[in-house]
This record gives sequence, C-alpha cells and structure tokens, in this order.
Amino acid sequence: MSRRHYNLPPLTTLAAFEAAARNLSFKNAAQELSVTPGAVSHQIKALERELGVLLFRRKHRGVELTVEGEELFKTLAVSFFKVSQCLQSIQEKYDGNRVTVGSTSAVASLWLSPTVVRFWRAHPDVDVNQSIQEAEFLFSAPEIDLYIRYGKDPDPAAIQTALFRDQLAPVGDRRLAERLADCSLESLAQERLIHLETDGNNWPTWHDWFRKLGYEGRIAPGIRVNNYSVALQVAQDGAGIALGWLRLITPLLSTSQLFPISHHVMPAPQRFHLVGRPDSELSEAALKLKNWIIAEVGNGSDEIRSSEAELFPH
Repeated sequence: MSRRHYNLPPLTTLAAFEAAARNLSFKNAAQELSVTPGAVSHQIKALERELGVLLFRRKHRGVELTVEGEELFKTLAVSFFKVSQCLQSIQEKYDGNRVTVGSTSAVASLWLSPTVVRFWRAHPDVDVNQSIQEAEFLFSAPEIDLYIRYGKDPDPAAIQTALFRDQLAPVGDRRLAERLADCSLESLAQERLIHLETDGNNWPTWHDWFRKLGYEGRIAPGIRVNNYSVALQVAQDGAGIALGWLRLITPLLSTSQLFPISHHVMPAPQRFHLVGRPDSELSEAALKLKNWIIAEVGNGSDEIRSSEAELFPH
C-alpha cells in the first residue's frame, strides 16, 4: 500500500477505524459511514496489514481494541476533533454573519466594547466575538478577523489602517489632581507612580514619558502592575498616579472617575491601528465592522479634541 504526504495510510481506512473504535462495533460504524459492515471490516484489515499489528480483537459479541488500537484511537479522536473545530471556525468566519475582533483588555473595556455595542444595535444580524489578550496578536492567527494594535504590525502582508494618535498624561483621583495641579516634572517624578510592566508590547513607560518631556532625573520606583485596567483602578482608588491614554480613558475622565494631573502632556509616539487581511478576503460581517470602526474614529475626532481642550486649556 503506497503512502502519501505526511506518511499516512489512506484516510478512508483511518475514518473507518475511528468510527469502529468509537462505537466498538463494525455494524454501527457501517451505519454511520453509510457502507456495509463488510466494507468497514475490509478497511480495518487493510490498515492492520499496513501497520503490521492487530488493532481489534474479534470476539463472539463485538470487538475490543488492542493496546495499539487504543493508542491510535486516542490520537485520531483528538486530531479529528481539532480538524472539526477548524472547519467550523472557517465556516463561521465566511458565513457573513460572524466576526472576531481582538484587542487588549484595556482597549476592549474602555473603547472597543462600546463601539461593538453600537455596531450591534445597527447590525443586529451580525455576531461579534471579542478576543482579549495582553500580548501582541499574530496576523497569521486564523481565528481573528481584525485586531486593534498600538503601532504597526511588522508583518508586511497585514492591511493596516491608522486610527488615532493618543495623548499621554498623568491621571489620578480628585485629591491628587488638586494637590499636584501646578507641580513640576521633578516633583511629579517623586510621587507614587504606577508602572505598567507587560510582555510583548511597545507601549510607552513612565521613563519614556519623562525623557520625552525633557526630565532626566531620578524617577520614584512607585508600584508595579502587569495590566492597564488594574493600573487605572489603583489610580481611581487614590493609591497612585497612572500614565493616562486620554482618548482611551475618556469614559473615566468624563464621569470624574479619573482626573488629569498637571499640565504635562505628551503625544503617543505611535498610532493605534486596525489590522486585518485584504478587504477581498474578509467576510461581509468583518468588512462591515471594519468600516464601522473607521467611521466612528473619524466622527469622534472633533469631540475628542474638544474634550482635550477643556482638560488642558492653553
């Protein structure tokens, strides 16, 4: 019996074996595969000849798996399940009614999720799944249609749409904002700063922020967290000062859950981007969501600039 790519026997023999092993019955496997029990028996005998071992013990009433048969069945069951999941994901992706968009937890909770809710109200027939992770998304991941990324994806095949460039400023509770309203960079650097430490991203740090604004002195060690949402919550509780991404945290600023501290503001070095495959490869649902996100960013630009002018008047 000739072998093919991956050094596998004919897939018909593996399918017949998996069905018979799962049912522990050639008859039931035959019914499932719409063939005769004799055909199932023939396929399994061919597979046993190919492997040089017995996979079943034939008994008076039914069959049972040998040790080798158990090992092969477990491997096939897992593999077939993974193939089934992949096929289902592909079907759902291109059925025109489902889209998956990825982002970090902070981007999702503060900005993307409200955008998705508004999209869903306008397109109730489209199901939007959100995938949340702090590490960078891989462009090659088949389960993600679109994702929000700070900076540009290094993959040259990625289609990237620049969304907006945020502004970075210290934020905290009302008490800290009032006490430090006119503080210098030197004084601010000695306050309890909340340092964000995460793997796999290029978000600016407090050190980047101070250096960009011209301060080269000592920066207090403060406290350290590995999630931006946690950093914002600590700042809301008055336990420290977070580096605020003003556009992302607009909901917290507009509801007075956080307050900008001092007049020091730095433009983010890079823009946020919406990343995905070419439009011709996107499902109808993914293309609708992409256009919605881009339109919302454009419509919200004037509102954001007005809000920033109120927070940091010249």
